[in-house]
Amino acid sequence: MSAKRDKLVIMVSSSVYGIEELLNRLYTLLTAYGYEVWMSHKGTMPVFSNRSAFENCLVAVEKCDLFLGLVTPNYGSGKEDRPGALSITHQELRKAVALKKPRWVLAHDHVVFARALLKNLGYADRKARQGLSLKKTPMLDDLRVIDMYEDAILSDRPLRERQGNWVQQYQEPEDAALFATAQFFRYQEVEAFVKESFADPVKVSKVIANPKGGQP
Repeated sequence: MSAKRDKLVIMVSSSVYGIEELLNRLYTLLTAYGYEVWMSHKGTMPVFSNRSAFENCLVAVEKCDLFLGLVTPNYGSGKEDRPGALSITHQELRKAVALKKPRWVLAHDHVVFARALLKNLGYADRKARQGLSLKKTPMLDDLRVIDMYEDAILSDRPLRERQGNWVQQYQEPEDAALFATAQFFRYQEVEAFVKESFADPVKVSKVIANPKGGQP
């Protein structure tokens, strides 16, 4: 945490379509608990005109103290104009994982269910899913939301190395709001955790680790 900041900065990373009400609710909760909230939906992300939208978002991941990601049935916009390009939200999540940011991730029930269904049908990983095509549906609009979920749970790593891989499944906005409340309402405890984490980078992964979190 920067010594110049009066508040912890939490970045909320998510696609927006269909969950506007949930994002508004999370913003209200987190600001009420004392955090400075960076959220593109609310226009509170730091934006500089000498950077692209991608750059502004990725720099925000670097600069925030805490990262709250939502994996929703909508993959999100902002994909670069090239085959296989990732959405901005997907890139933000990957950046947070790479930086070992103190992070919390929520995944919609539809994403978790679709992954389990495809595994049972013989499509065990993203490589196997590459040959599949999907028409946009209310359930999912892009199979890469499953890739995002797997990035969050660190599915490509051995179980013993999956530190910080807890992903909370939610179905209704109330479920997501309850998780946010349980994790963030003790502001002083979270602040102490961040200070400890930044003081000892090696300890970060151990502090946020929960080897039993997520789905194998």
